[in-house]
Amino acid sequence: MTREQLFEKITEIFREEFDDDSLVIVDETNAADIEDWDSLAQVELIMTMEKEFNMKFNIKEVKELKNVGEMADLILGKLG
Repeated sequence: MTREQLFEKITEIFREEFDDDSLVIVDETNAADIEDWDSLAQVELIMTMEKEFNMKFNIKEVKELKNVGEMADLILGKLG
C-alpha cells in the first residue's frame, strides 16, 4: 500500500467518523483542526484504524502521535 492509498483510506475513516464528507485530511491535521475530535473520537479512530488495517497499537505509540501524518507513518511501518 502506498502512502497515497493509505491517506485515501484514512480520509474515508475520518469522514465517516465525523459524518463530514467535506473533510480534507493532510499530514498536519490534528485534533485542534476538527471540532468534534475529542478523546472519545480519538479512541474510536484508533479502534477503527486497528480494525481496518488489521493491527494493534500500544498506548505509548498512540500517546506520541502529534498528527495524522505520524499516524500514517506508524501504520505504514507496521504494514512493513
